[in-house]
Amino acid sequence: MAEAHQAVAFQFTVTPDGIDLQLSREVLKHIYISGVTSWKKRAIRFKNSVLTGVYPASPSSWLIVVIAIMSTMYARIDPSMGMIDRIKTSLPVSEFMTVQTQMVLSAILFATGLWLSFIFLLRYILKALLSYHGWIFESHGKMSFSTKVWLSLVKLLSGRRPLLYSFQASLPHLPVPSIDDTISRYLESVRPLLDDEQYKQMEIVANDFKKDPAPKFQKHLKLKSWWATNYVSDWWEEYIYLRGRDPIMVNSNFYTMDFLYVIPTQRQAARAGNVVHAMLQYRRKLERGELTPLRALGIVPMCSFQYERMFNTTRIPGIETDFVQHLKDRKHLVVYHRGRFFKVWLYYGGRHLWPSELELQFQRILDDKSEPQPGELKLPSLTAGNRVPWARARLKYFREGVNRASLEAIETAAFFLTLDDEAHGYDPENIRSLDLYAKSLLHGKCYDRWFDKSFTLIVYKNGQMGVNTEHSWADSPIIGHMWEYILATDCFHLGYTAEGHCKGDINKSLVPPTRLQWDIPKACQEIIEGSYTIAKGIADDVDFHGCLFNEFGKGLIKKCRTSPDAFIQLALQLAQYRDKGEFCLTYESSMTRMFREGRTETVRSCTCESTAFVKAMDDESIANEQRLELFKKAAEKHQNMYRLAMTGAGIDRHLFCLYVVSKVMGIDSPFLKQVLSEPWRLSTSQTPQQQLNLIDIQKFPKYVGAGGGFGPVADDGYGVSYIIVGENLITFHISSKFSSPETDSFRFGQNIRQAMLDIRALFNLKEKKM
Repeated sequence: MAEAHQAVAFQFTVTPDGIDLQLSREVLKHIYISGVTSWKKRAIRFKNSVLTGVYPASPSSWLIVVIAIMSTMYARIDPSMGMIDRIKTSLPVSEFMTVQTQMVLSAILFATGLWLSFIFLLRYILKALLSYHGWIFESHGKMSFSTKVWLSLVKLLSGRRPLLYSFQASLPHLPVPSIDDTISRYLESVRPLLDDEQYKQMEIVANDFKKDPAPKFQKHLKLKSWWATNYVSDWWEEYIYLRGRDPIMVNSNFYTMDFLYVIPTQRQAARAGNVVHAMLQYRRKLERGELTPLRALGIVPMCSFQYERMFNTTRIPGIETDFVQHLKDRKHLVVYHRGRFFKVWLYYGGRHLWPSELELQFQRILDDKSEPQPGELKLPSLTAGNRVPWARARLKYFREGVNRASLEAIETAAFFLTLDDEAHGYDPENIRSLDLYAKSLLHGKCYDRWFDKSFTLIVYKNGQMGVNTEHSWADSPIIGHMWEYILATDCFHLGYTAEGHCKGDINKSLVPPTRLQWDIPKACQEIIEGSYTIAKGIADDVDFHGCLFNEFGKGLIKKCRTSPDAFIQLALQLAQYRDKGEFCLTYESSMTRMFREGRTETVRSCTCESTAFVKAMDDESIANEQRLELFKKAAEKHQNMYRLAMTGAGIDRHLFCLYVVSKVMGIDSPFLKQVLSEPWRLSTSQTPQQQLNLIDIQKFPKYVGAGGGFGPVADDGYGVSYIIVGENLITFHISSKFSSPETDSFRFGQNIRQAMLDIRALFNLKEKKM
C-alpha cells in the first residue's frame, strides 16, 4: 500500500544510547519542494484574487492615486475638501504618531477610499453598459453608430488583460420578464400545435392565470431577483437536476467525442497519460483564474461561474434530493479497468506527474491481472440506477471500514478515468461505428462509468477517447471549453514519440497505483444487480444514429445570407414533419451567460412561420420563390426568438420559476401544470465549436471534433445535437427509443439530410435566375 511505502522514509530504532532517528534526504527534499510549491500556489491564487477583486482597476492604480493625493497635499491643495483632516482627528492611535505621520496615513486612507469608490463606479457603469442588448438585434454585418460607441465604451472599461472571473461583479442580473410578455409569447408558441377550439381554450386558461394568481407569483420572483444573484439558476439546479429520482444515465448525463478522423496514438496508456496531464494543466489555470474569459464579439463577457466545479466535484445521492460536493486541490484520480478500481496520485515532489510518468502508472493498471472483488465489477451501476436505492445503500453499506475509504477516494478524486477494454471511434467503412461510439460514451456497459462524477474520462484500447458529463453542475459549453484545450494540448504541445509513447523519461520509482478494497455484503450486491438491471433496460432501449452531413456546411449557408443555426432548425422542422406527419413542441437550448450565473433558456423553434414554410415545401402548387420568402420569414423569426432568449426575455425559465413559487405557496395553477407537463418531442442543442481557436482547422482539417450528444427526452420523440464543424461539415447526433414504434433514429437522420438538401436547392434556383 502507498502508506506503507511512504513510511519507509521515516525510521527510528531504540538503542542503549537513546533513539537513533534516521531521515531520508530524498524524501525530505520532496517534502521541502512540495511545501514550496504549495506556498507558491497560495501566493499566485492570492495575487489573482486581488487582481480579480479590484478589476477593472489594477493594484498599481492604487499607488498612482496615493501619489497624486500626496502630491496635492504637499502643494498645499486639499482635494478632499476637509475629509483628510476629519480622518486625522478620528484616528484611534493619533496620540502615538507625529503630526506628519498622521497626515500621511490620513491621506493614504482617503486615497484608498477614493480608489475603491472609483472601482465601484467603473463596475456600475460597466454593468449598466452590459445591460444594453440592442446590438444583438441588429442585422448581421450591419452596426449602428450607437452600437459602435457602446462597444468602444465597453472595450475601454473592460481593461487590458482580464482573468477568468474578472467580470463577475460587473455582469448584470437576469431580468424577470413581464407576465404579459411571457403569456403572449407562450400563446404564440403553441398556436401552430393547436386547432382553433384548443387554442381558444388555452387562451381562456392563460388569461385567467394572468389575472390571478400570476401577479402574486410575480411579486415573489421580483423580490428574489433583487436579492439573489440569479432568480433561476439555483432552482433550476435543484428541481430539474438534483431532486430527480430517476436514473441520470441517459436521462441527464451527456457525452463529448474525440477527434473525428484522427487518433494521435494507438497506445491506450500513452493517450491517457497525455490527456490527464493536459487536464491537470487546465485545472491549474482554472484554479488560479488565469484562463481568458469567453467574450461575444471578443468584447462582451460571458459568465464564468460554472467553471468553478469542473474538477474535484461529485453529485452525492440523497433520499429526497442530491447535492453537489465540490472540494479544492485534490491530488489523485480513480481509474476503473476491467472491474477494478485504482487510486493514482497526480503529484510527485510538489509537481504534476509528467505524461510519461502517468503513462507508466496507467500501463501498470492495464498489466494488472487481478480479478474484481465480490460486488466490485458492477459497483458503478449504483450511479446508473434510481437515486433512492443508491442513497440508501450508500448510507447503509458505505459508512465505515474499507468501503467508506474506497468510496471517499472516488468521490474526492479530481475526476474519474475509465480505461475501457473496448475499441470505438469513427470508421468510414462501418456505418454503425459512430452510433456504437456514441452509445458507449453515453452509457457504456452501465457499470464502467461513475456517472455521479462531474465528468468521466473514457480512453479506449485503440487510443480513442471521450467524456461523459454529469449535467447538474454545468452545461455543455463549459465542458466543451475544457475539451478543446485538452485536444489541442495533447496533439500540438505534448505530442508523442515515433512509437506512440508519451515524450519524456520514465520514472520507475513512482509508487504504483493503489488498488481500492471493498467488502460488499450479499444484500448490497443484490441492490447493485437491481440498479444494473434498470440501467441495462434504459441503455438497451436507446437508439442512436450519428449522421455526418458533408454535402455542404457553414460556408454555403452563409452565402444564403441566413444564420446557420436557423437554417438547421428549419431543416429539423421539415424532417420532423416528414417523419411523423405532424408538428411538435420543439426545444432548442440557448445560453443566458451574458447575465451573472446564467445557464440556459429555451427557444421554441416550432413557430407559425416555420410550419408555413414546412407545409409549402411539400405543396407542389407553391413556387420556389414563395417558398424562399417563407423560409426567410421563418429564419428571421427564429433568430429573433434566439436573441430574446439570450437577453433574458425567454418564456420557459420564467414559467418554471412561477411554477416553483406556486408550489411553495401551495396555490394550484391549472395553466402552469399544463405548461410544465407538455412533452418536448423534439429536443435539440448545438454543440459549441472553436471557443478557444487553438486549432487552425484550415491548416489541419482532419483535427476536428465530432461534437457530442444526449439521450431522448420524450419516449416517442427525438434528441438531436449538432455541431457545425468548419465550413463544410455538420455532424448530427440523433437519439430515440427502440420501444417507440413512431421513431427511428436512422430514418430521422435520412430525413434531416434530405431536408438540408431541399432547402439548399431553393437558393440554388434563386441564384440561377439572378
